Amino acid sequence: MIEIFVFGSNLSGRHGKGAALFARQYHGAIYGQGVGLQGNSYAIPTKDEKLNTLPLHTISKYVMEFLNFAEKNPNLKFIVTPIGCGLAGYVPEQIAPMFRNIPQNVELPEEFN
Repeated sequence: MIEIFVFGSNLSGRHGKGAALFARQYHGAIYGQGVGLQGNSYAIPTKDEKLNTLPLHTISKYVMEFLNFAEKNPNLKFIVTPIGCGLAGYVPEQIAPMFRNIPQNVELPEEFN
């Protein structure tokens, strides 16, 4: 099963720091693409085009898009990083509830359990 590295990104797709940089260097994240599948990675926006943190309700919509994508791709295994809990400044208790009822092919970080 192919593993997909799931990371928090910004809508401009700069992938310059943290897990986003790691995704660009090692998992095929595409500079300039801030959302969705790219290489062996999947970007969930937690910041806007100007690198301002997105509100939780907006991040939640992108998480729902991701979970729908994961459900439609059972042949892939998605390894989720603690998105939103680094540069975006949220804490796991704010983000983890967005990942309720995940498909079997999604693995959450320990912080979200």
